[in-house]
Amino acid sequence: MSERIVKPAAHSEGDGTLIHVTPESAGWQYVGFKVVQLAEGQSFTRESGDQELCVVLLSGLANISTREYVWENVGKRMSIFEKIPPYSVYVSSSDQVEIKALSALEISICAAPGRGTYPARLITPEDVGVETRGYGNLERQIHNILPEQKEADSLLVVEVFTPDGHWSSYPPHKHDRDALPEESLLEETYYFRVQPEQGFAIQRIYTDDRSVDETLAVNNGEVVLVPRGYHPVGAPPGYEVYYLNVMAGPTRTWKFYNDPDHDWLMKR
Repeated sequence: MSERIVKPAAHSEGDGTLIHVTPESAGWQYVGFKVVQLAEGQSFTRESGDQELCVVLLSGLANISTREYVWENVGKRMSIFEKIPPYSVYVSSSDQVEIKALSALEISICAAPGRGTYPARLITPEDVGVETRGYGNLERQIHNILPEQKEADSLLVVEVFTPDGHWSSYPPHKHDRDALPEESLLEETYYFRVQPEQGFAIQRIYTDDRSVDETLAVNNGEVVLVPRGYHPVGAPPGYEVYYLNVMAGPTRTWKFYNDPDHDWLMKR
């Protein structure tokens, strides 16, 4: 098992946590990520502290509250692979979020440094930008949950559906240099779901000098850590691949650099 892959716990912790990535455990500075599964009637509470959070309802229904706001009966899709945009909640630093499950519920908690600039808010499916990116077997569906055009201090959050036999995060690109305007430095997590669940995704992570060059077989429910390098994803025939990306770095902008060897694909 590559140290870049974080596997879900065989049994969730008492609060429903299956995966917990912190900057300390990942060996980087900015991005934190958690996956929580709750049964109907169970609750989850988290203080944001010095971080801002984006709580993404991956599937299920919930009541969600912060110190100042309450949103009831939040949620729409009961399965990730319904492929409709999710409900999410942005939570500022120095706040608290409480989620009570109204059905079986899976949520992700995306975290990055916050400065308390923006108040908590509900992000509805209508607020999510939906686009089809790529062509042919590079085509995939994008849900821009918290893009740089929307208010946040650090977080960038997006989900991607890659059809079977297709590639995404492709042509291979990277964002590991603080070299604006050409490229921004952004750490990134990939949370994978695969349908049918016995399938897998392929992700390659490599740098120009090949000091990093790994090809990973990623199973349903696993997280891949991408601190640097190019990081394309492939969906094997017969298996649809979903991933949720969380990015953050010193500047909140997504400026990527394509691998020059493969940039010609952008010109077709």
